[in-house]
Amino acid sequence: MDVALKLTKKYSLLLTALLMTLVMDFAMTLTMTTIMTGFAEGFLHRLSLGLAVGFPTSLLILPIIRRLVDRLTST
Repeated sequence: MDVALKLTKKYSLLLTALLMTLVMDFAMTLTMTTIMTGFAEGFLHRLSLGLAVGFPTSLLILPIIRRLVDRLTST
């Protein structure tokens, strides 16, 4: 994939944070929608369900986001 626009490496952290936020927002919105429609009851259960979805999602998506950021930035 050859991207015409390349950002400098100084924007890597910002771009990583932005992309992670988008992915995490989707994951948490999906989780909270499920919770609010009656899937789970109780605060601790809701909290653990959100963390159980959010944390593995960030662990799985971070390497992909880092590769994407590396492709979108240059030294």
